[in-house]
Amino acid sequence: MLGEKGNSKSSEMQKKMGDFVAKCRQNGLKITPQRMAVYRALLESKEHPSAEMIFRTVKEVFPSVSLDTVNRTLLTLDEIGVAFIVEGSGDSKRYDANLGDHQHFKCVKCKRIVDFHHKPFDNIKVPKSIGENFIVLRKTVYIEGICDLCAKKQN
Repeated sequence: MLGEKGNSKSSEMQKKMGDFVAKCRQNGLKITPQRMAVYRALLESKEHPSAEMIFRTVKEVFPSVSLDTVNRTLLTLDEIGVAFIVEGSGDSKRYDANLGDHQHFKCVKCKRIVDFHHKPFDNIKVPKSIGENFIVLRKTVYIEGICDLCAKKQN
């Protein structure tokens, strides 16, 4: 049973990496080992990492990679639609490779970002004044507060 789960995760990762390669080609981007490593690190992260967090992970495999390369790669991932920037409030940009329907909760104390899914938020109506005059690319829900871990520390 355990092996099946491992194989399932492995084949899921292979599929995502294959989709990523196809998306890069579709956008005229070279498939570089560093670009692949940045995307893999983002996919494997259990957090919504910053460029610095991804940089530390990728540097273990590619010691000569620069923070600038990682930053530019993450911005490119956002541009081609395989990841996105989790909107924040003045902190370091954080990235998410989960393109499925979900929302975010951000702790204002520890800066942790937690995914959650509340189905009614999936179909938020855009006000007519916006929908008629602008092209809406993404609708997101972003909630800020104090997370469970920080609340326990306070008590």
